[in-house]
Parts: sequence; structure tokens; C-alpha cells
Amino acid sequence: MQRASGGEGMDRIAVLVVDDEESVRTFMSELLGSAGYQVRCASSGAQALEMLAGGSFDAVLLDVVMPEMSGLEVLRRYRGQGGNAPVIVLSGLTGADDAVRAMKMGASDYLSKPLGNDDLQDALSRALGARAPDRPGAPPGLVARPPVDPAADARVLISTSPSMRRARALVERIANENVPVLLLGESGTGKEVIAREIHARSQRRGRPFIKVNCAALPGELLESELFGHERGAFTGATAEKPGKFELADQGTIFLDEIGEMAIRLQAKLLQVLQDEEFFRVGGKKSVRVDSRVVVATNRDLEKEIALGNFREDLYYRLNVVAIRLPPLRERREDVVPLTDHFLKKYGRHYISGVSELPTEVLQAFADYDWPGNVRELENMVRRLCVLKDPTLVLDELHTASRAPASAPSLPTAYGGDDGGYPMRMPEEPARPSSPSVQVLEMPSRGAGATALAPQAVPTVLEPINSVIPSPRYVNPFDVPQPPPPPPPSGELSLKDIGKRAAMLAEREAILAMLQRTAWNKRRAASKLRISYKALLYKIKECGIIDPRASAEL
Repeated sequence: MQRASGGEGMDRIAVLVVDDEESVRTFMSELLGSAGYQVRCASSGAQALEMLAGGSFDAVLLDVVMPEMSGLEVLRRYRGQGGNAPVIVLSGLTGADDAVRAMKMGASDYLSKPLGNDDLQDALSRALGARAPDRPGAPPGLVARPPVDPAADARVLISTSPSMRRARALVERIANENVPVLLLGESGTGKEVIAREIHARSQRRGRPFIKVNCAALPGELLESELFGHERGAFTGATAEKPGKFELADQGTIFLDEIGEMAIRLQAKLLQVLQDEEFFRVGGKKSVRVDSRVVVATNRDLEKEIALGNFREDLYYRLNVVAIRLPPLRERREDVVPLTDHFLKKYGRHYISGVSELPTEVLQAFADYDWPGNVRELENMVRRLCVLKDPTLVLDELHTASRAPASAPSLPTAYGGDDGGYPMRMPEEPARPSSPSVQVLEMPSRGAGATALAPQAVPTVLEPINSVIPSPRYVNPFDVPQPPPPPPPSGELSLKDIGKRAAMLAEREAILAMLQRTAWNKRRAASKLRISYKALLYKIKECGIIDPRASAEL
């Protein structure tokens, strides 16, 4: 592919800007030129097709509304001639039909004018992937990335472990089947990579792959992002906007962190899965789509169902095919091959990077548990290539491996934003058994066995604290915590008891982590692998009082 030299050892990515307005062409040329791209411009559709036929471009920025030949017609002819460069369609209009038509015709993205600097560069980064040049202000030593084969760059697919071979075989079997797929596993195990692999192996591979992070937006914004909205649907909705489901029509939509989706939105998602149609926010006309749905979570959805946080009917609709990706600590034989892969990958990015690791570093890698999984390993190798001193990373690994003996541990859980880690509750001094709880001995099946006496049945209607002890917690500010919220009055079902037990366990875990982080809630949320907002909600739900606020009174 044709390139322009941008300095010693550096190739620049060629971008064609197609727009009939000279001011827009000038703005994009200056912006993208300063970002490291080689920019050429065309003022009409006919000129653009001529330039595309006579030269090679890595990406095309294409205006929709132009005289004589529209941008959509240019896109249609370019794809018809076999052109395969990513095309980002731009328009000052906000009609959803144009966006949907553009995506169906092979556009990689659709942006509305006026454009922000970050919007444009982010769209190019998504379209070019690993080939995108680094942003201005990046540290010296970064070079433009050469084209990378997506299959070769699939981190989790580089594996020799039996568990990953089974996952890969399952991907191959279900890729062409039009069924929802549920990806399970801790954060960093490669769920998005598997989702993209499913799309790439399916008959939809020529259509869009749209990713939505369900934890990144609050419920109201997420609904608009997924399903679009009509003009005037809410404050700030000055024009209609197509949702991600519309843009993924005939393609694949990947819903990451599905366990974070609000219950109300789960009902609307269930409707899409069942009927393949939905209403935009504020809309009165249904929209039909044909999108394959792949979802991922690091939560235990069955536990979330028991807690009332996830719809059971949606779970069974999504759980047609489930693929569990094991954490890296369960497939240590993959650590060295993955390390070699990342060394080669980032060796191309950084001048004088590390090409080989000492034996002691590789041994430390093999012994480390990698709580952040493949993502943590990749970041560690990247840091090695930047620092060029393996001993610095070795010291960091040794420090991380030595957990303080006095640090309080946390309850065992499979949940939170990162799937949870194996943890233990802090030890409590023995307390006398509650008189309201009696151990029942079942009668034998032999002759003469008598039924249980009524008075032997445990009294579960008394306060549940007599069944589940309240957590004991030493406050660093010597301000006692209030008791947990009382249980509901009246009879308690088994489900109520389970919810109460889960809340008390979560309360003790949160208190223990807040103590470890000196009540820094953001750090505590990060270590507990939940969002900051979720932690604040849990603190309120569990009746936890910040002692710092109490000390100021």
C-alpha cells in the first residue's frame, strides 16, 4: 500500500477527505496532518472515485450531501469496484435512514457534523485499529503501526491449554448459527476478542460489529444509545438518532457487562430478542432489526437473579450457548506464549524495545496469579518495552505477590465488575449459639420412627440477626457503625433470608475494604471490582456511615 515518508523509520497513514466545502477540507487536513496522517482531499464524488482508483488509501472520510453525486452513491460505487478501505460517513443532517443505509452499504462508522476533534480521531482509531498513529503529545519512540492481522492479534486465541481449545472449538461450531451467545469470565480474559472472532467467522462478517458497554452509561442514556430516539423525546434531543441495534442490522451487536443493565432496560432487550423489533425513545413506530446478539459478563447471573437484579426470562433467552473463558491463573501454560506474542507486538511499536526476557522474569510471570488476566499481562509486557529494565517489573511482581499478612480478607464471591477473586471473611471470635436456632435430627427410616415434634422447628420469624450474626468491624476513626438495616417485619421466606444473608456479607466485605483503603471509595470500588456508583449504592443500602463525615460533625 502506498505510503508517504514522515521521517526516518516512520510511515504515515493515508486518508482521503471527500467534502464539497473548502473550509471543512482545510479543517480536516490541518487536524489530521498534525495527528500524523497523510491527508489528500477531493471536492466531489467523481474526483474521489478517480483518486481512489488511482491510489491507495488506508481510510476515507466521506461527506453524504454533495452536489451531482452523493456520498452514499460514492460509497456504493467504491464498494462495487472492490474497494475495501474503511469509510467513515459524515453528514450535517441527522436522518437515521442515511446512517442505516450507510452501514448496510459497508461504512465502518457514521458521524454527525459539526465534528469534535476527539470524535473524528476516535472514529479513525476504531476504523484503523492497531494501524492508527498515536495521538500528538505521545512520548518519543512511538511509530506508526503496521497492518496487523486481527486473527494473529487475538490475545486469548494464543493458547495451548485444553480449556481454551474447548472454547475455540465451540466458537467454530456456533459462529454461523444465528443464536445469542453468552460469554462468561473475569475481566481481562478476552471476552471481546472472542465476540469479534465469532463475528469474523460468521456469514455476517461483512456487516457491522457494534460494541456497547452497558456499564459506561446510566440507564436513560443507555436506552437512547441502544435503541435511538426521536426528535424532542427528551431535553437535548434536537434531532432523531438511530440506535446501535439499527446500526448493527444484518451484523453483530456485542453487549459488554450485561449484568450492569437496569431491570427496565432488560425488559426492552428481551422484546428485541423475541420479536426483533423495538420502539425508539419517544417513538410511535416500531423498528425491525436483524442483529445477532453476543453478550458478556463477569458477574454470576444466577446469583443476580436470586438478588432480583437480573431477569430470569432474559437470562434463559441469552443463555442459548454459553462460553466460559478461564482466568490466566487456571492456564499457566499460556503465560509464556502470550508473553512472546506481546513482546513481538510491542517490539514493533517502541524503538529499542525488549526482545527477550531473562529467565527469572519468565519464572516470575509463570508463578504470578495475574488477577487482571491477559490484559494485565499485556500491560506488563508493554511496560517492559517502555522501561527497558526487566528488574523494575520484577520488583513490582514480587511486591504484588507478597500480600500483607494482617490485611483483612474478603468473602468468597463470583461477581462484581471483575468476577471476584477467591477471598475469606475476617475471622470472628466464637459467639454462643443462638437459643432460637435448634439443630434438627431427622428420624431414621426404620420402624418406630417418630415425626418431628413441632417445638423442634427453628423459629425463623425472630430477627434474622439471630440466625446470621451481624458483622463486627473495627472503625479506624473509633466511630461505631450503626447496626445493619433491620429485616422486614412479619414472616420471612427462604428468598428473603437469602437476600438478607447476601446483604450482610456484602456489608462486611465493603467495610473491610473501606478500612484497607482509608475510606477512599474510588480505590475501594476499584479493588472490589465494582463501579463507583454501584459502591455508593451498596453503602447506602447496607446502612454504612462514613466516619469522616461523623468526625466533622
